[in-house]
Order: sequence, then C-alpha cells, then structure tokens
Amino acid sequence: MAPRQTGSRKRKAPALEAAAAGSSSLGSAVAAADGDGQLPPKKPKRPAARRSLLHYLKGREVGARGRAGLPGFEGELRGYAVQKLPELLRERELALGTLNKVFASQWLNARQVVCGSKCNTLFVVDVQSGQITRIPLMRDRGPGSARAQPSCGIHAIQLNPSKTLLATGGENPNSLAVYQLPTLDPVCLGDRHGHKDWIFAIAWMSDTVAVSGSRDGTVALWRMDPDMFHGSIAWHNDAGLPLYAHIRPRDVETIPRASTNPSNRKVRALAFSDQNQELGAVSLDGYFHLWKARSKLSRLLSIRLPYCRENVCLTYCDELSLYAVGSQSHVSFLDPRQRQQNIRPLCSREGGTGVRSLSFYQHIVTVGTGHGSLLFYDVRAQKFLEERASASPHFSPGPAGRKLKLTCGRGWLNHDDLWVNYFGGIGEFPNALYTHCYNWPEMKLFVAGGPLPSGLHGNYAGLWS
Repeated sequence: MAPRQTGSRKRKAPALEAAAAGSSSLGSAVAAADGDGQLPPKKPKRPAARRSLLHYLKGREVGARGRAGLPGFEGELRGYAVQKLPELLRERELALGTLNKVFASQWLNARQVVCGSKCNTLFVVDVQSGQITRIPLMRDRGPGSARAQPSCGIHAIQLNPSKTLLATGGENPNSLAVYQLPTLDPVCLGDRHGHKDWIFAIAWMSDTVAVSGSRDGTVALWRMDPDMFHGSIAWHNDAGLPLYAHIRPRDVETIPRASTNPSNRKVRALAFSDQNQELGAVSLDGYFHLWKARSKLSRLLSIRLPYCRENVCLTYCDELSLYAVGSQSHVSFLDPRQRQQNIRPLCSREGGTGVRSLSFYQHIVTVGTGHGSLLFYDVRAQKFLEERASASPHFSPGPAGRKLKLTCGRGWLNHDDLWVNYFGGIGEFPNALYTHCYNWPEMKLFVAGGPLPSGLHGNYAGLWS
C-alpha cells in the first residue's frame, strides 16, 4: 500500500492494477456486377461455419466476431468446458503467512483476488507472484466505536454487477463497508444505524443497492448515492486519514420467528435473482426466506428446509431459476415457484463436516466441504461428475464410476498450546473450504479456508488451473 499522505484533499495512489482488453471486427466484401448491363450485386456466399476448436481459438486470437452458427457453437463449447474443466484442474498452493481462516473471496481481475479472514484482515493476493497487500478497514464514527470482536472476522465480500464497487465488513464486524474499484478507495460505511451484530452475508441488487444479512436476525437494504463515488479521489483529513460518508439503511426487515427455535434467526447467507428481482436468505433456524426486491423488501414466503443443521451457504442459478442451500451433509435445491421440488437433495458424504461453500455455473454446482475437498454435481443429470478411466489400450475412456473429488493441500497450521493440549498434537487437519470463486475466462479456480475446529488457527489458499 502507498504511504499515507497528510493534508486535505489529497489523492490516494491506486492500490491495484486494472486490465484492459481490446477487440477488432472483420470487414465484409461486396460483390460487383460484370458484363454490359447493370445487374444487382451478388449476395456474398456465407462461408461454411468451421466447427473445430482450433478454428474457434484462432478466430478469438485475432478478435473475430461470431459468424452464423458460431454463437451456438461457443455456447456448446462453454458447456463442454464446464463439464470437463474440473478433472483437468491442478493445484498450486499460495502462502498466506500467519493469517487465520479465509472466509470470503472474489476475483478483482485476471491475477488478483480480494479476501477476508477470521482475523479481520482484508487483503489482496496476487495469484501469480504470491504478493499480499493489506487493505485498511473503515472505522465507525464516534469515539466509542466497537473494535473487531474475537472469533469473528470478515465473512462476506461482494462486487457490484459493473465491478466498480466492493462491499464487505468494516473494522467493526457489524458495519457495512463499501470501497471503489479498482483503487479500493473507501466510499462509505453503514455503521451506527445498521446491524447490531456481525454481518454474515452481502448481495448486490444493482450497481448502487446492496443488502446485508446479520446475526441479529435482520436484512438491511442500503442505497449508495452515485455522487459519493463518481471520480477516483479519496479525500483525507489533516492527519492523513481517509474520509468517507456514513450512511444508514433504507429498509431493515426482521426474519420471522420460527416456533421451533425463536432465538436462532441468524441470517447466514443471501442470494439475489436478477431475473425475478427476488432475494433469497437462509437462517440458522432451518428456514429459507424469499423477498421481492424493490425500493423496499417485501417478504413473499418462508420455507422449512429439509435439512436443518448448519445451513451456512446459498447460491442461485438464473438459467435454472434454482436456489441451492448447503447444510451439514446435504445440498438442497429450491424452486420457489414449484410446490413440489423435483430435484432431489445431494449428499456430500464427507463425514458430517458440512457443505461450507457453493457456487453455480450453468448446470454444474461446485461444493466445498469441511473435509478439504471439492465436489462437482450435474443438476441436469442429478449426479456427481465422475473420474475418467485412464486412457490405455485395455480400457475405454468412459466414466470410471467413482465420484470426482479434488483434495486440497495441507495449508498452514499454528502449532500453539491449544493444538497441543486439546488436539493431542495431531499432525494434519483437513481444511474447511469456506470460499471458492471461478475466473471462467482464464479457467482458474481460487479456493481458500482453514482448519474446521473453531479454536485452531491456520489457513489454506490454492489456485486450481
């Protein structure tokens, strides 16, 4: 990070780099008439679509835009890549020093990932060089502002649709902090008038509207004034500290009390459907809630989940209009418009360590478990992707019948007194994979987490490509 500057109205040097890409288009020839008389120009023959992978890649290399038939082919190719990529991925571990358990991550560009940890550290890791850049956290207004609480950390990081703003937690884990991209200059902080407990989840509804979910059993809707972040100037006071706006939520909705466990309404995960303009939420009392998202949130329904223990992650697939909820040992699928769900839940069979992270891409669900493994589920076929048998003269290249599972590396574990006294000095602990995110244009997958027992201090991060 650049050193702090003193004085007022100083511009902060950009902390991160931005990538730009260009494209070119192919021209078209016009046929001319010949002979004595004027004839209408001949319509040029449309070249036959070449459907080879080589031709597609060479065309993309020179910036060729799709001819007739190519968009369909590109879609087929993307679907094929989604199906085949997992078995081709290979891991390269990334060293994170002594940071404790990475809970959240998002790609900023082709080589940088922003992460949040249990030790309340917001940082950017360069997946090529391994360099780590720490980002200063925003502080609540007032002398009595709360500091980061033990065993909390940053649980959520989300980029808005245009990737111009990033929302995460503040130094006080109850506060919503918004930064401008790509510089990561502070924009605004939702502090005293927002949540009364830790923020666990964030979802963007548009470029300027975000929703946060908290352990206090509420979801809050925040609207960012565009005047706050037009331009890239970060203002500083006389002491050189950055200045940012303090905002309050436009709407706060409370999770309805369940009769079975009225005290455990903690909001654990959020997912937004842009197509239906609806917000899904999962609470730890075992319910899924759906709101219509307008200028305010209007609750549509609450559904009792089939598996009620440790529902901690949620994702949404626009193509299938489907929510997926991860629990202690299952992933359940919900279509709020169907009374009877026709997609059966999948069982992770990972020793009850739980589903810790989920993502949808087309019809494939990626599952990060608490036992250090990644699983891949085909929703259309309703089965896990399988390993391929080794290519040899004696075996066909068909599925081997064994579930495809990628096992993550050891990471780093702090061998402290707690590890010695309570865990008997056990040499290895599988890392819970609390977060993963794809960079599909580069066909890369970033995965991170740390040891599952809450008292253990450690971390894992890896680039799969």
